[in-house]
Amino acid sequence: MQKILKRLTRPLALGTGLTLSVILTQGAVQAQGLFSPAIRVNQEIITNFELEQRIMFMDILNLPGDPETDAREALIDDRLRQQVISEAGMEVAPEDVQLGIDEFASRADLTSEEFIKALNDVGISQETLRDFVRSQLAWRDYVQARYLSQARPTQQEIDRALGQAGGSGGLRVLMSEVIIPITPQTLAQAEDLAAEISQVKGYDAFSSAAAQYSASDTRDNGGRLDWLPITQIPPALQPSILALAPGDITSPIPLPNAIALFQMRGIQEVAASAPRYATIDYATYFIPGGRTPEALSKAAEIADRIDNCDDLYGIAKGQPETVLDRKSAKPSEIPKDIALELAKLDPDEVSTTLTRNNGQTLVLLMLCSRTRDLGDDASREDVARALTEQRLNAFAASLLEQLRADAVIVEQ
Repeated sequence: MQKILKRLTRPLALGTGLTLSVILTQGAVQAQGLFSPAIRVNQEIITNFELEQRIMFMDILNLPGDPETDAREALIDDRLRQQVISEAGMEVAPEDVQLGIDEFASRADLTSEEFIKALNDVGISQETLRDFVRSQLAWRDYVQARYLSQARPTQQEIDRALGQAGGSGGLRVLMSEVIIPITPQTLAQAEDLAAEISQVKGYDAFSSAAAQYSASDTRDNGGRLDWLPITQIPPALQPSILALAPGDITSPIPLPNAIALFQMRGIQEVAASAPRYATIDYATYFIPGGRTPEALSKAAEIADRIDNCDDLYGIAKGQPETVLDRKSAKPSEIPKDIALELAKLDPDEVSTTLTRNNGQTLVLLMLCSRTRDLGDDASREDVARALTEQRLNAFAASLLEQLRADAVIVEQ
């Protein structure tokens, strides 16, 4: 079980795998009778056993929130979903459920048999896992069957999202980030940490990781970035970002002297198109000392003294030419870590997140300007898929809200 907790979630101080609140809940449930009704949803019941199992399952996954309250809400939603799915005559094939379990187990680097045994060891039945996976797959299939034709974007909508329709629309994303600095000595440890963070569940857990481990200035805000036009994200990363659903986290992304992870918090179509850029003008000023307090203090002092990139020439005067590097390059030609930092900056803003020379040199990065163009961007397929997923999620949330409004829900 500890292997699952390490791979699927951040390490938890669970002892037997259950928090005190769950243990107390179990006692109350057993006193009421495991198979007596806990909740009635229209004409169907949710038993105390199902509730107990779901509480334990959600607790093991370290999902944010209160396990007992959230388990109740999740089971009610499951029943409402299953009722409309049954009315539609839809079922999930057993082999598809097994594939879903296999994929779930693979997140912990386990076979499905090892995963099921580990859950059984803490009292979670195999059927609880199967019900959970079956419910998720069935709802996905139902929503796609009911709404896919409405969710698919038109060619004009894709154009707008790409910013190709006379400035009449665009696509932007809301993300959080963790940037883990690395040196040759810390590479293995950083890779293990990045793999662990990539498996955390929920926005709070990711924000906690950002606050604790990230080298970016956004760590003070739990890693949360502002809305970014998709056109400002490095082209090589756009497909990976657009493939994320809200809450999903990228696999660790290797950068020079760092490892990056991003969590999707939202994706949105906007009325005004995001400009696309032919070239980006930026400057890098190199400060010995890496991320030491002295080097960071010097960077902060320089940032206070400059208003634009031209001012850096005065700072660098009398020093070796290599201390300052100013470039104008296509977005696809800019190193990935620099491109990611530039995406967050407005002209004349500064970042001190990056290092060079195996972490021994701090980079003061300044965005000078961006030159607009209609160059290549994310593929039409990537944008179409992201728009479709966004709309399907909206349709699903709206339908579930209506089902709840119409339902008779009685909690025992």
